[in-house]
Amino acid sequence: MRVYWRLLRAGFRRQSAYRLAALGGVAANATFGLLKVEVLFATVRAAGGDLAGYDVGRMSTYIWLSQALLGSVNLSGRTDIADRIKDGRVAVDFLRPLDVQAAEITIEVGRALFALIPRGIPMLVIGVFVGMAQPGSFAAYPLGAVSLLLGIVISVATAYLVGVAGFWLVETRGLQVFYLVVSGFLAGLFVPIRLFPRWLWLAAQATPFPSMMTYPIDILAGRVGLAGALTLLAAQLAWLAGVGGLGQALTRAGRRHLEVQGG
Repeated sequence: MRVYWRLLRAGFRRQSAYRLAALGGVAANATFGLLKVEVLFATVRAAGGDLAGYDVGRMSTYIWLSQALLGSVNLSGRTDIADRIKDGRVAVDFLRPLDVQAAEITIEVGRALFALIPRGIPMLVIGVFVGMAQPGSFAAYPLGAVSLLLGIVISVATAYLVGVAGFWLVETRGLQVFYLVVSGFLAGLFVPIRLFPRWLWLAAQATPFPSMMTYPIDILAGRVGLAGALTLLAAQLAWLAGVGGLGQALTRAGRRHLEVQGG
């Protein structure tokens, strides 16, 4: 466990080196957040002040929480493991006395946790001034924090699946682009998935993507009570177990399939 704690800290420190990139991310998040405010607030008002359970305050909460999580939740599908598989460095990873999947996920989670500081906190500050609604129960904060951590880990573990596809594909960039489009839409980055038609909402629930962003936001925003929050946490744990188990199976199969040439 000490080794993985050091990997987590290493990922955190590694991301902290890119301070100008973090500043650019804040500017981009704020810009698109304000655009979403204009569009979605107008949509709520056009619906008479309530749209699928979202009034202006709750919609503001959704907007700024989703923007705050954007830098930490991996919706791009990009991971270092894809590059290491492509150039053969993963062979060295298999020689280390560490689980390849666990080490990769731990480092990426460390990077994601740092991103919450320069990119997440400013979005929450903006949201307070724009009119975010507060949850009705204090329990939403600790439960939301747990859900947020689970969402980050699930996103990293799912993106890892895209990377390990490189054991069988010459190039994974096309798969990453497809993942980027699908994950952002089904995770609820652009609009709340509650606004989807029922058939599309059900389809989204059959994927791990709502567990990455929508579920933490619903808990932190107080859209669900204690029982609902525990149900969402249970769903996140189930998705984490499923995605993690699939990653382990693919990693082992990829190790048997791997062939590295050159020196």
